Amino acid sequence: MTAHPAHGIHFREAVRAWARIAALSFGGPAGQIAVMHRILVEEKRWIGEARFLHALNYCMLLPGPEAQQLAVYIGWLLHGTRGGLVAGALFVLPGFVAILALSYVYALLGKVPIVEGLFFGLKAAVLAVVVQAVVRIGSRSLKNGAMRGIAAIAFVAIFLLDAPFPAIVLTAAVIGYLGGRAGLAAFQGGGGHASPGPVVPDAETALGESLPDHARPGLGWSLRVSIVLLVLWLGPVAGLLLWLGPDDVFSRIAVFFSQMAVVTFGGAYAVLAYVAQEAVDTYGWLAPGEMLDGLGMAETTPGPLIMVTQFVGFMGAYRDAGPLAPLVAATLGAVLTTWVTFVPCFLWIFLGAPFVERLRQNRALSAALAAITAAVVGVILNLAIWFAIHTLFAEVRDVSFAGGTLDVPVVTTLAPAAASLAAAAAVAMFRFKVGAIPVLLACAAAGITIRLSGLV
Repeated sequence: MTAHPAHGIHFREAVRAWARIAALSFGGPAGQIAVMHRILVEEKRWIGEARFLHALNYCMLLPGPEAQQLAVYIGWLLHGTRGGLVAGALFVLPGFVAILALSYVYALLGKVPIVEGLFFGLKAAVLAVVVQAVVRIGSRSLKNGAMRGIAAIAFVAIFLLDAPFPAIVLTAAVIGYLGGRAGLAAFQGGGGHASPGPVVPDAETALGESLPDHARPGLGWSLRVSIVLLVLWLGPVAGLLLWLGPDDVFSRIAVFFSQMAVVTFGGAYAVLAYVAQEAVDTYGWLAPGEMLDGLGMAETTPGPLIMVTQFVGFMGAYRDAGPLAPLVAATLGAVLTTWVTFVPCFLWIFLGAPFVERLRQNRALSAALAAITAAVVGVILNLAIWFAIHTLFAEVRDVSFAGGTLDVPVVTTLAPAAASLAAAAAVAMFRFKVGAIPVLLACAAAGITIRLSGLV
């Protein structure tokens, strides 16, 4: 928009910074936000603490990966539309390439002992990572009885009653919004990630305290950009439905992940429970253990954890390729999944960012976010139990319960090697505070060793 922005940050310099952030974006949303804060606020001082947190709070209100949307927001704030597009695309690109390469290996060499051992080890580590997410998010968000009650109800609803994830999120949002409107103290204060590092005042940064011209509210600009993004997002979905029909695998991928992009509040781990439920039980694209393999890929590569959806689309199309070669179909499935998952992220930012100042003091919306975050704790606990059952036991049977079904493990099929590796990963992370990436790498190496030794 502005060839020579008043803040003096050259666009090429910003592109290099976003590429660096993308390459370092490991460790889930908390780690990714910390990397952005360190580089953009502390190191380069392009944006101040208050503006950074305000942008983050807005992104936390949106469906989708908040760290990637934060990159889009700040990129837009610095350099307008092209800045947001470049920042958001670069944030996704390294993870897309890495997971696509790993998906090829998985599809072609999945039965090779070394590859089997690699993913055997990753599954055990991922179980510990998900349990840690339950503890971390729960300790931050379950500050009172109301929030703990919402978390408990959400867990019962999804674990025992098979309630759909979107319904749980919507119900929690409505409860939180009404509680906030009523002024109830239990619903004040949102979730979110506290930003690390020293406080950098906005006035001491390149952007300063004033808004750039392109960041001032403009309904015409927002509508034009939103229409373009809506066409880019929903145009391919409509085209596939008309061309291939609703039962084709590509149409199903496009529709399902487009729906997911609208309802995925609460971060990647909450999304995974929804995706696992549908991809495994409804569509049959993956087996339960393969969902864990995909999460292991996403945990060990840069980019949003929600990139695991790319693996789901890859394997779904690979196994239902129709007239196409399986790898060609799988590649198209991965690209399609990534497209319909992330294009909406740009839409939410470009549509709402120019007007986001109006949300800063909206206590009802903050309360809705707090309730959603609490419900997400219950959803992720369900995910942890689901992963544990399918990681630690060789046989699982379905049991009808209260109108739904429960996955119940056959206790005699407990896998000692998997249980021991998962326990070691949990001890490393909880007792010795080892980071997720070293634990994942160590478990992968241990899994290869165990598999080659014939213990599994």
